[in-house]
Amino acid sequence: MGKLVLLLLGLDYLHKRARALVITGYLLVFLGVVVLIDATDGVAYFPLELFAILFIIDGVSTLLIAQSGVGGQRVLRYAKGIFVLLAGILVLAGHHHGHFVLSMIFGLLFLADGLMQSISAYVVRYRRWRYVLASGIAEILLAIFFFQPYPTHYVGTVPYCIALFLIFAGLKLVALARRVRSLKSNPALATNARPDFMPTKVANPRPTTYDGPPADSEHALTVHIWTPSGSAKTETRNYLLVNRYIAAVDINGVVSTGHAALESPEGVYVSLYPAQEIDHSPEQFGNLLRATDANNVPGKFQPDYATESKAWCPSTVQVRIRNYDAAKLQAFWDEYRQNTTYNLTYRNCSTSVARALEAAVDGAVGHLHGPNAGWTVLLRLLITPELWVAAQIRKRAVTMAWTPGLMLDYARAVSMLADPRPFGWWKVSQSAIRKIAAMRAGWRAQDREAASHHTETPTSREPS
Repeated sequence: MGKLVLLLLGLDYLHKRARALVITGYLLVFLGVVVLIDATDGVAYFPLELFAILFIIDGVSTLLIAQSGVGGQRVLRYAKGIFVLLAGILVLAGHHHGHFVLSMIFGLLFLADGLMQSISAYVVRYRRWRYVLASGIAEILLAIFFFQPYPTHYVGTVPYCIALFLIFAGLKLVALARRVRSLKSNPALATNARPDFMPTKVANPRPTTYDGPPADSEHALTVHIWTPSGSAKTETRNYLLVNRYIAAVDINGVVSTGHAALESPEGVYVSLYPAQEIDHSPEQFGNLLRATDANNVPGKFQPDYATESKAWCPSTVQVRIRNYDAAKLQAFWDEYRQNTTYNLTYRNCSTSVARALEAAVDGAVGHLHGPNAGWTVLLRLLITPELWVAAQIRKRAVTMAWTPGLMLDYARAVSMLADPRPFGWWKVSQSAIRKIAAMRAGWRAQDREAASHHTETPTSREPS
């Protein structure tokens, strides 16, 4: 998540606040150590009920806005909302069975994540795979710690998790601040880019929130996605998540992995494809997952979307982003296209688009608010649900491989961060209030109609 914060806010914004980030980071680490020590004796003085209430509020808020997400965004929101809400309820329950169930849930989550990271690191063998393998093993050890009752017989489960969260959050803040201090300003900021996408003082400043995605007539960056099932030549077999995020297999056994490309109005088109078709048969597909030089093949960049879509088919889904830096994207593209190597795992079409997208939105949020951006910009970014969603997707993609399905969900989340929307829970609450008001108005109209009908009806009949 720290990398995404650095990416979206930019060096200029964080340079000014590096010292405060370091102080905040060390304070969080100190609080985490205090909570951890407090929980080891089984008698916690930490106000767990307060955190339980916050968990419940966060869980309910996440579930309220979960429906507004699409695809993986919606799934991650529902999963987070249900888990956080359940955790808060179990903490408030406070009896032994609640602590035990919560410990098993945390243990299963750490175990699943650790196994996924370890297996993917060993199979794919990307750069720094040993580091990720060690991280996965550490998560498995944490799972074992939560499964066994020592030393508090599951009473300290929540304090342990809160302590770990505070410690790791603090360390990430310190690492982020030190990284910001060691980096220099991006030279692309000094280039002659379009004034619409650079921080300038204008009479009518650009809006800092948007009600929805860009219209077709608006100047915007476009991420094109050909989903595996949508780009298959024949009908595909239904394998649920496999079809969405990995590959689709048609009725003839041919594997389709989909495709991703990025297009800018300035003429940049990032679309990397192998120069010769790779054998995607199920027998050979497992060997191609290794991110080694042995699987490198010559690649080629498509000239533009019109040519590619005419030769193949139109993209299945498009994600458009208003707030991007054309100069940074152009600088990235001038360097990246010098190497046409293609690797199915670590240098494929989706990897290329992900790197181009991150170059384009570098500092997007900081530039959007201009030189007067304060701490509220950072706070707003941190509590935006899409930041957590984007971080989870990016983590999975980096530790395994970027696929068109992951790229689609990542582009959608990044689009809502680069083009900030009004807070989802606020819009949902306002919509609910409007619906309630409309229902009450309808009920009042019915009551008035019934009353008028009653007055018009004769109260007695004349004798026949």
